[in-house]
Formats: sequence, structure tokens, C-alpha cells
Amino acid sequence: MIGHRRAKTGGIIRKLLPALALASISLSSVAETWRFALIGDTPYNSHERAELPKMLSAIADSKVDVIIHIGDFKSGSSPCSDEVFTDRFQLFDNSRIPFIFIPGDNEWTDCERLSNGGYDPQERLAKLRSLFWSKNQSLGRTTLTLERQPGTYPEHARFRLGPTLFVTFNLPGGNNNWGMTDIPRADYAARHPVTIAWLKENFALARRENMRSLVLLFQANPGFKHHTQGLAHRAYREFLDTLRDETLGFQGQVVAVHGDTHMNRIDQPMRDQSGRPLSNFVRVETFGSPFMGWTTGIIDSDSPASIRFENHPWPTRHE
Repeated sequence: MIGHRRAKTGGIIRKLLPALALASISLSSVAETWRFALIGDTPYNSHERAELPKMLSAIADSKVDVIIHIGDFKSGSSPCSDEVFTDRFQLFDNSRIPFIFIPGDNEWTDCERLSNGGYDPQERLAKLRSLFWSKNQSLGRTTLTLERQPGTYPEHARFRLGPTLFVTFNLPGGNNNWGMTDIPRADYAARHPVTIAWLKENFALARRENMRSLVLLFQANPGFKHHTQGLAHRAYREFLDTLRDETLGFQGQVVAVHGDTHMNRIDQPMRDQSGRPLSNFVRVETFGSPFMGWTTGIIDSDSPASIRFENHPWPTRHE
């Protein structure tokens, strides 16, 4: 009797094996999804400062993996004080999910304005570095490990979400801190070649590691339309030339995310030298003051070369 039971059990197991194998295949083929949230040019006033913690909480509730602030965490006419910098650091670092901040012009290049307090921009940038980019981790109560560009520009960093490489740049608005003369400021002369090298390095890395998409994150609107018309701003011309050429040589999708002009949009403004749109290039501009909101990027492993985007105005309006 015992032997019969064993034989019966063995038969049941043999009958179940094909079903178990099918279940295993089905589980392994389930698509993975990664989500990231993009914000920028906020908070500019006391109302936005009061609303932003609520919005960050709502973003965390939406199950994204990381929040990325594209720069300008204050208005261009308000003080660049230590108190403001510390307030924004504490606000961002209190995020329930990883939070990454990228510098804009309002918090360093514009700080020499009298309305901003007449600060030395390089001293303010050093202060930002000591707060926001002193570790190889993101901000937030839970963190994301970052790889920073070696050298003196720790705000240049990269990280991965699934098949996508994300890269940050110190590329501020206000003509990239070129200055008012035909000769660029010392800051631009030093930072610009490092920025171009970082751009090329990460395209090469993405190709070498067969990444399916590349997301480039910077604050300035570099003037895609003018670049297409042959009227590129001199402080952004080489960056856009390099971006165009590298995108043409990349098989996957390239996404450029910026703020600066406060015009939330998702489009394809990059053209090749013959004026044809680059089909694998997408520009995302974040919401900006006085309009608050976020854009969610969605990466699916079953379609890794096409990131989908959804806009979420704030406050959320319910029907």
C-alpha cells in the first residue's frame, strides 16, 4: 500500500511538471516597469513652498522610483541666502523616495544680482555642492546610489533605472553663464569642456553597455528652435551640435529634460543638418512657476526604447 501511494504521488508530480514549467515561464516573462518624476522651477514663492511638500507626497504615492528636480528652487529675484539653501535641502532630503537636484541659474549664476544679495556665484555653487552633492547618494529618506564625474563638478552624475541611463549636467539658463561680452567668463571656459566630455562619455557608455534609452537632465532651455535655424546661442551651440551628432549615432531613445522657460511640453525639436526631425529624440520641459505639477516617465522592459510620459498638474483636480 505504501509503495502504491508513492507511485501515485510520483504520477501526480509528473502530471504537474508541465504546468509548473509553464507557470515559471509566465512569471519570468512578466514585464518590469520603472517610473521617474520630473519637476523644476519651483518653489518661487510662499504659496508654492507650502504646496510643494504635499505635491512631493502625492508623487511618492504614485509609486515612482525617483524624483528629479531640474533646477531653480527659488525665483530669480529672491535672496540666495544660506537659510533658503538649507530650507530647500531639508525639504528635498525629507522626500520619502530618492530625490535628485540639478543646479539652475537662480541658485548660483544669478546670485550676484543685488536683489539676490550680491553673492559671489562661485561661492554659492560651492555651498550647493556641500549640501546637495557631497555624497555618492541621492537625497531622500531612501536613497539611490549615484556615480559622479571625477574632478571638480560633483553635480555631474549618472545612475540607471532598468535599461535606461540617466545623466545630470550643470547647464544653467541665462546663456550658460557666458557673460555679457564676446569673451566668455572663466567659469564657462572651465566648465564647458568638462560638460562636453561628460556628454560624449555617457553616450559612449550607453552604446557600450547596450542601454536602450538615455535621459539627459539639465536646467537650461538651450534653444532647439534657434539651433535648427542656424542661429544657435553661442553658449549652447557646441552642446547642441554634440547632442545632435551623438543622438544620430545612438540606436535607442534619447530624452533631454530641461526647465528654464516654464512651458510644460513634450515634443521632438531636434533636427539633423538637413532639417529632418530626429525620430529617436524627445524633449521634455517640466512645469514651472506659477504652474505646479510633475511629469512621469514610464520605462517598460518589453518596450525599453520608448519611454512614455504623463503630465500631472497640481493641485490635482477631481471631477
